[in-house]
Amino acid sequence: MSTATADSVGRGSKPSKASKDHKKPTAAALKGAIQLGIGYAVGNLSSKPDRDVLMQDFSVVESVFLPSEGSNLTPAHHYPDFRLKTYAPLAFRYFRELFGIKPDDYLYSMCNEPLIELSNPGASSSWFYLTSDDEFIIKTVQHKEAEFLQKLLPGYYMNLNQNPRTLLPKFYGLYCIQCSGVTVRVVVMNNVLPRAMKMHYMYDLKGSSYKRRASRKERIKSSPTFKDLDFQEMHDGLHFDPDTYSALMKTLQRDCRVLESFKIMDYSLLLGIHVSDRKPLSRESRCDSRKGQKVLYSTALESIQGNAKAPEPVADDDTLGGIPAKNKDENLLIFLGIIDILQSYRFIKKVEHSWKALVHDGDTVSVHRPSFYADRFLNFMGSTVFKKIHPLRGASSRRKKNSFYVAKSASQEFLSPLKEEKKDEKKAQSLDNLDGNCKLYSSSKQPDLLPRVSLESTGNDEEDIENSEARRASSSTIALDDPLPSLSESQSDSELDVYL
Repeated sequence: MSTATADSVGRGSKPSKASKDHKKPTAAALKGAIQLGIGYAVGNLSSKPDRDVLMQDFSVVESVFLPSEGSNLTPAHHYPDFRLKTYAPLAFRYFRELFGIKPDDYLYSMCNEPLIELSNPGASSSWFYLTSDDEFIIKTVQHKEAEFLQKLLPGYYMNLNQNPRTLLPKFYGLYCIQCSGVTVRVVVMNNVLPRAMKMHYMYDLKGSSYKRRASRKERIKSSPTFKDLDFQEMHDGLHFDPDTYSALMKTLQRDCRVLESFKIMDYSLLLGIHVSDRKPLSRESRCDSRKGQKVLYSTALESIQGNAKAPEPVADDDTLGGIPAKNKDENLLIFLGIIDILQSYRFIKKVEHSWKALVHDGDTVSVHRPSFYADRFLNFMGSTVFKKIHPLRGASSRRKKNSFYVAKSASQEFLSPLKEEKKDEKKAQSLDNLDGNCKLYSSSKQPDLLPRVSLESTGNDEEDIENSEARRASSSTIALDDPLPSLSESQSDSELDVYL
C-alpha cells in the first residue's frame, strides 16, 4: 500500500515532532506494529497477578519502546522502531474476563493472521480493521476520543457490572502506536456485523433528518450504508413479536439513559438486515467465522435476551445470533449495535449545534444536547424503525369474548350459593314473623279490631286517677318486658289498654 494510504491511516492523530529524514511507515507496517504491540502488551500482562480493579487503575498508562533489533524485554521484528502505550491494562483485562475472553484466544484473534482493512462510510477520519476470525474490530481514534474514553472507564466499569447485556460498544483495549513520526491510537471493540452473513441492507441511524441521506458516492458502492431518510423511503418498519420488541426497546432505553448521564450524544445505531428468503451463502463460502464463539453477549440476540447468570455461547447455526423480524412478507435477521459513543457535548459541539440551528431547524440536526438527543433517538427507533406485531383482530376479539363468558360463568357459580343462603335467611325470617303474628292474633277473639278502652267513670275522682296510673304503669311494663303478651279470655274489656 502506498505512503498516502499510510498517511490516511494516521489521520485524526497528532503527528509527533520527528526529523524529515524519517520515512513514513506503510499501512502494512502500521498494521503489523499494531498486532505486535497488542500481542506484547497482553503477554506482559499475564505475569501480573489477578486482583480487584482499583480507581487508580483507570488512569494508568504503560509505555515501552520496541526497537526492530529487539531488547532484553522486547522481541526483534522487521517493522520500523516504534513505541507502544497501553491504557488502563488491568481495567481492560477485567472487561475481557467479564465477556469470557481468554488471553490465549484474544492473542490468537489479534495476532494469528493479518488484519482485514474495512472501508469507513462515516464522516470521521477513523479507519477500521477486522480480525480474521470476525470477532474484533480495531478502530483508529483521535487524541480527544482516547482521552474521553479513559475518563469514561470508571462509569463504563460500573455499568457493565450491573448489566453486561447491552448494545453499547464493548471495549477490550486501548493502545497508542508511535512509529516514524506517526501517532496512531486504536481501540479494540466487538464486531457488530458478522462478515459471514450477507447484509442486504445497512443503515447508520441517528433519529435526525438534516442531511441524513446517503451520498451518491456511497450509493454506488457494492455494500452501501444508508441513513435515516433512506430507511423511511425503503422500509415501512421492522416488525418483531411483542416479547422481542419489548426486550429490544428496554435495552435501547437503558443504554440511552447511560449515555445521557455521561453527556454523550451524536451516537448512531448501526443496523444490518439480512433477508432470509433470498439465496443464502453456501457452507463453503462461509468462512470459519464465529465458529467456536469466544465472546459472550457479542451477538444481537444475546445483547437483549442473554442469561446473565449462566451465559452460553450461541450455537453455530445459520442465524449467527441475529434477531428474527419481518418486513411485509419477508423474513429477516437483524444485527445491530450502538456506535460512535466517544462524542461528548463539549464546547465545540455546542458551537456546531448553534451554527447549524441558524441555517436549519435546530431540532432536526444531528448534534444536540444529550437529553433531547436520547429522547429523539428512542422515539425514532420505537415508532419508525422497530414495530410490534399485533395479533389478529378476530382472534383477539374471540379470546376476549371467551374470557368474558368464562369470567361471567365463574362469577355466577360463586354468587349462586350466596343468593341461595340469602333466600333461606329471608324465608326463615318471614316464617318467624308469621309465627309471632299468629300467636298475637290467636290470643284475641277479634284480631282485626283494636282492644276497646273503657271510658266509664267510677264516680270517685281519686280512685279513677289511681286506676289510670296503675293501668299506665302495667301497660308500659308489658310493652317493654313482653312485646307479645298472651291475653286470657277471662280479662274484661275494661282492663285492656292500647299498646304503644
